[in-house]
Amino acid sequence: MPKTANSKNRLKGVPKVPVPKIKNPMSKKTSWRGFLIYAILGLLLFGFLAFTSNPADRLMPQQSISQLISDIRDNKVDKIEVDGESLNVKLKDGGTYVSRKEDNQSIFTALEAAKVDPTSTNITVRDRSFSQAWATILTTFLPLALMVLFFFFIFRQAREGASSIFSFGQSRAKQFTRDMPKTTFGDVAGVDEAKQELQEVVDFLRHPEKYRAVGARTPKGVLLVGPAGTGKTLLAKAVAGEARVPFYSVAGSEFMEMLVGVGAARVRDLFATAKKNAPAIIFVDEIESIGRMRGMGFSGGHDEREQTLNQILVEMDGFNANDNVMVMAATNRPDLLDPALTRPGRFDRRVALDFPDIEGRKAIIKIHMKGKPFAKEVDIERIAKRTVGFSGADLANMLNEAAILAARETRKEINNLDLEEAATKVKLGPQRKRMQSQEERRMTAYHEGGHAIVAHFLPHVDPVHRISIVARGGTGGHTLVPPSIDRYTETKTRLIETIATLMGGRAAEDLVFGEYTTGASSDLSIASKTAREMVTELGMSDLGPTIFAQPPQFGVWPIGEGSPTISDEVAGKIDREITKIIDAGYKKAKETLAKHRKKLDLVAQTLLEKETLEREEFEKLVGPPRQAGEAGKPASNDEVKLKAAKPSKTAQA
Repeated sequence: MPKTANSKNRLKGVPKVPVPKIKNPMSKKTSWRGFLIYAILGLLLFGFLAFTSNPADRLMPQQSISQLISDIRDNKVDKIEVDGESLNVKLKDGGTYVSRKEDNQSIFTALEAAKVDPTSTNITVRDRSFSQAWATILTTFLPLALMVLFFFFIFRQAREGASSIFSFGQSRAKQFTRDMPKTTFGDVAGVDEAKQELQEVVDFLRHPEKYRAVGARTPKGVLLVGPAGTGKTLLAKAVAGEARVPFYSVAGSEFMEMLVGVGAARVRDLFATAKKNAPAIIFVDEIESIGRMRGMGFSGGHDEREQTLNQILVEMDGFNANDNVMVMAATNRPDLLDPALTRPGRFDRRVALDFPDIEGRKAIIKIHMKGKPFAKEVDIERIAKRTVGFSGADLANMLNEAAILAARETRKEINNLDLEEAATKVKLGPQRKRMQSQEERRMTAYHEGGHAIVAHFLPHVDPVHRISIVARGGTGGHTLVPPSIDRYTETKTRLIETIATLMGGRAAEDLVFGEYTTGASSDLSIASKTAREMVTELGMSDLGPTIFAQPPQFGVWPIGEGSPTISDEVAGKIDREITKIIDAGYKKAKETLAKHRKKLDLVAQTLLEKETLEREEFEKLVGPPRQAGEAGKPASNDEVKLKAAKPSKTAQA
């Protein structure tokens, strides 16, 4: 995605801020010293081997001393060279070989004992006094030198180990310069509001005088909040690539160690380093690992995590001025953070990231399409509409999976079928080929057909996108009913019809076979969760517009948050309301299937033949989908915008 004109103008005339380089802990002097030590040891070892062995002797043929005496008698020997216990024999015909005499016995004595005249051949003795002297020196002093070096390295390692104890308190943050992260704001799409907030922060650091002139100060902290995969870390990389100031990146878990006080020491060291190189940015990823609300732990009120958090609070907004160091942090669990950490003065800006809308998805797809060959019929608009609810990470993974599918089939272009299969794979998992009996396949076909028929004939449910009886992940089949548009609110009518769609598979099993299967477990779980949210969190029941308190996630109530307010009587009423909603959805699903039984049979039979039906094929069998207000029926009075819920938009078996 190309950079905007504003970002280009912002880059013009900006002075380059020198970024300090990270010093290499091993200097050239230390490395050369180690090289010389190892070179000297190698030369000593080589000299020892050279003087204590004669490699030429091993290359010459070996003969016994009796053969040598026989050759002397036959006048075949021209010269004998005595080298210690070895006898290097040169024959008159040019041949050579090696023989050995007895230890501590002269060659002359051996020849006289064999009654051979020693003067009949030329015998010389090699002078080995020099080599023997070196061999004596090496064999005497080399073991001693090796022992000295061994203990030297042992004490050196011990000294380094002792010094490493004090390095526990040093920060493990990684420093990035503007040349290291190649990511810029032009590589980020789908989160335009968040990107604008961070572009202002970068401008603060580049042109502080412009803001000080009107009395504005640099934000001390920016907290990036959003679901996983929405681009929090990517935005931090873009800031690192655009800010042109030292950028320190560290994970929240890197502050924690077994030793108490290490985390606080690392925080002090990190901020001290950043202040020396100010203006600078510190980025803490997954800050909830150290910024959890105090008083929630089980190890007392003064554990290592709380000490680390207290030190961060002091460094961000304490007595010491901290104007030129800005802290960025990312989390997908803002509800766990301590209020003292998220208050203004520490994290002045809270940048919320959400799943991209259709325009954001189109921009993200264009970025990740670069470098990939696509067929001409591929439509970005269609892909963006198909991927409602996908995060930026999901879209990147989908396009990568589509490219892998094309390469697997040795095609040079990515087509629509690759993208459709990749989108389904990202959400539901890969296909699983498994043996099924005809009865199981028939039950699965009617189950998925039940979902599809109910969704098709209920006016407030989105159109069916795909039906399949091919196993994926942990499911035996799937019916995809993705949102046709981006919705940020839901209605009571739509939620009830969504529950009816989820119950369509179980209703089809009861209607056709008079039996239930385990394939509806996921449907029942999603339907029960949606119904409970309607009753307890959205006020969409006969109990009235009341939100009923629920136990916290870990079963422990935070200090100062009160206690559960649900009595046993109210809990029983809630359970009855949930049952009433689910029973109503099941009844609606069964009535719809009984009314359109012939079309259910047609869809199930077609699924047994083809295994997968796309939207166009499905609508050819059952007709166009019914819309709200059709056949003179007005839209429900409940079709009003209420608080957004989180129901599943996909009915899965």
